[in-house]
Amino acid sequence: MSRARILPWLNLTLRSACSLCRAGFMEGQPQGLPNPAEMENGTKPCGEERPSEIQETTVTEGAAKIAFPSANEVFYNPVQEFNRDLTCAVITEFARIQLAAKGIQIKVPGEKDVQKVVVDLSEQEEEKAEMKEGANLAPGDQPRTAAVGEICEEGLRVLEGLAASGLRSIRFAREVPGLQSVVANDASARAVDLICRNVQLNGVAHLVHPRQADARMLMYQHQKVSERFDVIDLDPYGSPAPFLDAAVQAVSEGVADTGVERGLSVPDCPRWLMAISHPQALRIVLHSLDLRANCYQRFVVPLLSISADFYVRVFVRVFTGQAKVKASASKQALVFQCVGCGTFHLQQSWVKFSAACGPPVAPECEHCGQRHQLGGPLWAEPIHDLDFVGRVLEAVSTNPGRFHTSERIRGVLSVITEELPDVPLYYTLDQLSSTIHCSTPSLLQLRSALLHAGFQVSLSHACKNAVKTDAPSSALWDIMRCWEKECPVKRERLSETSPAFRILSVEPRLQANFTIRDDANPSSRQRGLKRFQANPEANWGPRPRARPGGKAAGEAMEERRRLHQNKRKEPAEDPVQRAARLKTFPCKRFKEGTCQRGDECCYSHSSPTPEDAAEATPNDGPKTPYQNPPGPGVATGPGVD
Repeated sequence: MSRARILPWLNLTLRSACSLCRAGFMEGQPQGLPNPAEMENGTKPCGEERPSEIQETTVTEGAAKIAFPSANEVFYNPVQEFNRDLTCAVITEFARIQLAAKGIQIKVPGEKDVQKVVVDLSEQEEEKAEMKEGANLAPGDQPRTAAVGEICEEGLRVLEGLAASGLRSIRFAREVPGLQSVVANDASARAVDLICRNVQLNGVAHLVHPRQADARMLMYQHQKVSERFDVIDLDPYGSPAPFLDAAVQAVSEGVADTGVERGLSVPDCPRWLMAISHPQALRIVLHSLDLRANCYQRFVVPLLSISADFYVRVFVRVFTGQAKVKASASKQALVFQCVGCGTFHLQQSWVKFSAACGPPVAPECEHCGQRHQLGGPLWAEPIHDLDFVGRVLEAVSTNPGRFHTSERIRGVLSVITEELPDVPLYYTLDQLSSTIHCSTPSLLQLRSALLHAGFQVSLSHACKNAVKTDAPSSALWDIMRCWEKECPVKRERLSETSPAFRILSVEPRLQANFTIRDDANPSSRQRGLKRFQANPEANWGPRPRARPGGKAAGEAMEERRRLHQNKRKEPAEDPVQRAARLKTFPCKRFKEGTCQRGDECCYSHSSPTPEDAAEATPNDGPKTPYQNPPGPGVATGPGVD
């Protein structure tokens, strides 16, 4: 999914390849490693003159502008702009909550004017309200504010562990208020050099401090409470597993006396994990985070979990508490899924402090008789904090000009607020229909049938044809049986051992009503919000890993892909060779005297010779398995009698 944060903020994105960090990606003269002390303090000289023969490409996204060598344009993926916009929106709301407890108000560009329109206050009324509010405050009690681009001494300390070009860190500095510092780290010396130049280009050297180090070692060095980061953003090119242990130790603790969470962590997850399924991928990442945190008497609380495009992204809070850690086992579950009809059952590992009994299924599926596959463990609790999601949605909706992808953020978050929080997984319309080989009902018809039957149903932000419902699988298949009666399937074409035959051979106990209900159409769908990504460009998806060869290496890779495309498929047969091969087979219809094609028939119309007839005459004796074995060169194919 395509395309996880820990609160304290932990941000992690998983994509389609596995690597510890990003490889070097610039062409040019080799450069020595910077001084670690200088890099830690952000004092390495930036903005050094580059050789004139190196051509650069400049990209503007949000309020940031980055430059990188033209030979490595694969390094910037515009499809990920939604990912970065959403991260800025989430961190902004976290900063608002955190700093409000300290009496600090954040100023977001464009937010004040929009609030005037929403509240519908005249200028005079607003001035009166401000004067009244100021009169109630003592001269020394004036509210403190934190603006974008300014250092807030009590603000958030942010770490981007795998910064690459530094685009995300620079956007934090230029778009998120209430920050104390942003550490842009990368293990590549060339990447750090590029970060330095981009920091100078955007004028944020006072906030963004480049650092060259292994991301894991850097986080391990900040395990002390006073040195922990408030926000950790991890966006690895591949699995986040190597970074989770260090991240849950380096993110700051929740503030117990104020009840305000202090830290956030966000990981991303790649396409290989998305192959499991969108909801399972999200929940496997959350389980992995909680499992690593439990080792240090910490636990995670999800804020927002997104499955989008080719990655998944989770935002979680991290707390410390021995009693709560003991309850973490009851938040995990295994999933039993039928290989025939796709029906799934969850089995929790623990119920309170007692081991659960199971399994919840028989050796064979009760609906189709097929076996079950075991998956997990995965997170079985809600994956969103709906109050926090509502805050982010309101902020983006009232200030739509802040992000280029605000429309999509509104759509995705609106669907999340409509999801059933206590239903972990979902079915899809096409999967239900293809199982019994019937036509697909409309989304509103199936949702209406479930609502008429007294069950809850919702969509999922991870899939546009998803059906999330608390209905048992038996009721769901009864509804599909009723639908099949309205659109009958030819039973004679079904194998008696197929899931479709076994499911349809049972009469439904529940009589479904497919009359469309008004509440079957969710609000986000009625308003026409942009809930799912349209193809933004040709060949979009996860970009290849940046390579030292630059553009030349990328072109060579594209050529190899073109040559290897469909290599596992059989090459197309030459028409002349195919015609000659078919002419070696006699025509059945010609033997019966019913072939009307004449010379145009693709099979042979020549009469068999006496030798062929003698060979075709069966012997009188009983046949044995070893009599007249076919030779290795005997032709077989269509038309053979």
